Amino acid sequence: MNDTPDPILVLGIGNLLWADEGFGVRCVEAFGERWAVPERVTVLDGGTQGLYLLPYLTAARRLIVFDAIDYGLPPGTLRQVENGEVPRFMGVKKMSLHQTGFQEVLAAAELLGQLPAEMLLIGVQPAELDDYGGSLRPAVRALVPEAVELAAARLRAWGVDLRPAEGARPVLNDDALALAGYEAGRPPAEAAWRLGDGRFHPDAVR
Repeated sequence: MNDTPDPILVLGIGNLLWADEGFGVRCVEAFGERWAVPERVTVLDGGTQGLYLLPYLTAARRLIVFDAIDYGLPPGTLRQVENGEVPRFMGVKKMSLHQTGFQEVLAAAELLGQLPAEMLLIGVQPAELDDYGGSLRPAVRALVPEAVELAAARLRAWGVDLRPAEGARPVLNDDALALAGYEAGRPPAEAAWRLGDGRFHPDAVR
């Protein structure tokens, strides 16, 4: 009989450079700052890594994933999706390539017979995506603490002993990409062109 507790993956995915697309990464970053977890729980910034995440997923028996999802709901709406519904929502109304990539990860894990037995997707309806170099919009940023606490509540329900993080914590991201560094280093919207190459923008002067 195997008495080893099930390994758990807490994963944030998304692209920090496209405004609310960074929600999942900011959530897992905030989770790591808020909570210390036992060894069986892996807290991971998955970014846009796609199939590179497969070994982490197949090693877990339980999964919590944070992401920005187009649910077709009002911007700034937080919604939880569980188990068999997770792959479907990761693939509906794809907003970026990372969602296609993660849907492939889930499919590959299922083909291998190693899809986590329990899954929870904590997703937010984004308010803005087309802002290259922008940050989370206020309505979305305000939901990060709630999303983190939803994850903490589920981990406790799974029998995980969570304790407030103290002292040095694992680094999930480069300092320049962590929220404080990112906000301090990016120019204000009025001083930066965030809509791609201006020579090809439809509103560019010809």
